Amino acid sequence: MTETGNLKTGMVFPGQGSQSVGMLAGLAAEHTEVAETFAQASGILGYDLWKLVQDGPAEDLNQTDRTQPAMLVSGVAVWRVWQALDGVMPVVMAGHSLGEYTALVCSGSLAFEDAVGLVAERGRCMQSAVPAGVGGMAAILGLDDEAVAGVCSQAADDEVVTPVNYNSPGQVVIAGHMTAVQRAIVLAKEAGAKRAVELPVSVPSHCALMEPAAERFSKSLEQVVIHPPKIPVIQNVDAGTHDDPELIRANLGKQLYEPVQWVKSVQAMGHIGVTQVFEIGPGKVLAGLGKRIDRTISHAAVHDPDTLKAALAV
Repeated sequence: MTETGNLKTGMVFPGQGSQSVGMLAGLAAEHTEVAETFAQASGILGYDLWKLVQDGPAEDLNQTDRTQPAMLVSGVAVWRVWQALDGVMPVVMAGHSLGEYTALVCSGSLAFEDAVGLVAERGRCMQSAVPAGVGGMAAILGLDDEAVAGVCSQAADDEVVTPVNYNSPGQVVIAGHMTAVQRAIVLAKEAGAKRAVELPVSVPSHCALMEPAAERFSKSLEQVVIHPPKIPVIQNVDAGTHDDPELIRANLGKQLYEPVQWVKSVQAMGHIGVTQVFEIGPGKVLAGLGKRIDRTISHAAVHDPDTLKAALAV
């Protein structure tokens, strides 16, 4: 692990929701590592992942068992370009939900080949755990964490609805039974939320409805080798870094039905002296959240030739 001057660098990797048809096209045109990484993944998956990412259709790319490999492979591809250009090495990594797997690959904890198959299976397990239309998610903006938890408790009515993504101060995502989520949206607005909006997802991630998915997925998790990360990875469920492969494995299983502690994860980077964070992979969602969590840290996204050049110049 190296630093540049007195700047400590962290890297974060996005999860589902940052995908789009045509992503990484500009980077692929200039850096062969992108096509090579996707070709490697396509051989594992048995279909042309790059064609899906570039040509769509969007509804196919947005199927969770396709989205998850697409986002993992995209993040790893950008990381490989970064390495090839001798970009600064981070002192710590993290990933949002699925992005945690990307971080573990880039840190040397998970083999790329294992991770590609693993996240595809993760998507299948999640999709099959809850029938389409039964579960839902919503973003609540403008209420503190305690108020959101109170709204969920009030809305549950013998169903499941809980906070699942603590994304930034005043931005919490909830998930559970669709009817309970819809009740929570109404209650959140009554409680003074600036916005409470249903999210276009097919799976209610990170809530108790995903426990059957975690049980099924554990069989696949048990079959992969996990090494101590060469670069520390902050895990979603406890915002901590771990060297013990079995603890990392257990946390990956819990991650399916426990909340993503993203605010605490970014704060943990600040606590160890990180001064700049690069979001590696498509989109700029995490860079935006990071600016709202800790303004003492510089946050920037790296996903195309221009953003790559700017980040390398830092």
